[in-house]
Amino acid sequence: MATEIKVKPDSGPSGRIRAVFFDFGGVVATEGFHQGLFAIARSQGLDPEEFFQIAREAVYESGYVTGTGTESDFWDVVRSRTGIRGSSAELSAECVDRFELRPGMLELVRSLRALGAMTAILSDQTDWLERLDARTPFFQEFDRVLNSYRLGKGKRDASLFDDAVRELGVAPAAAVFIDDDPGNVSRAAERGLHALLFRDEASLRRDLGALLSGGLEQGTGC
Repeated sequence: MATEIKVKPDSGPSGRIRAVFFDFGGVVATEGFHQGLFAIARSQGLDPEEFFQIAREAVYESGYVTGTGTESDFWDVVRSRTGIRGSSAELSAECVDRFELRPGMLELVRSLRALGAMTAILSDQTDWLERLDARTPFFQEFDRVLNSYRLGKGKRDASLFDDAVRELGVAPAAAVFIDDDPGNVSRAAERGLHALLFRDEASLRRDLGALLSGGLEQGTGC
C-alpha cells in the first residue's frame, strides 16, 4: 500500500493527486534571471523591460535553454542586439547570484513527499540550474529534476507536459503544475494537468488547499 494525497472527486479518474511539478525560478527560488537582466540594463543605461524581452527571446533563439547552444552563444546574441559590455561569465553571474532558494517552498515540497506525492522540478533552465545545486544542494529534495537544458525541449512546447507526466508514470489529471508564467500555466492546463499560477507562497498554499480535499490529507491507495 502506498500513501497518496486525496483530492476532490472531480479532480481526475483516481480522485487523487500523485505528483506535483514545480517551476524553479520564480517559484522554488527567486527569479534571478529577471532580476539580473534588469540590473544589467540599469547599469548600462538601457530600458530594463525592453532589455529583458530581448534577452528572454535570445535564450531560446540561441539554443541555450534547450542545450543546443552555449552560454556564450546566448550572450553573443544579446550583445549583438543591445550593445551591452561584459564577459559571458560576468553577465551570467549577475543572474545566477540572484537566485535564492525559498525555504518555505522547500518545506512545502517536503510536506507533499511525506504525504506520498512525487515531486519534481520542471524548469526552462540552462546549466545554471546545476551550478545552483552545486552551490546550495537542493536536487535531493525532489524525486525528479526535469530541466529543458537536458531534455532538449522547453515549456513553450506543450508536449513537454506530456513527457513530464510520462516520466513520473502518472496521468495528467493526477498531477499539479505550479509556475509563475501564465503562458506555461495555460499550456499545462491544456494538456490536462491541474495548473496553478504562483503569485506568492501564501496564495499557493490556499490554492493547493482548495484543490486538495481537506487540505494536505493523507490517504491510502493501492
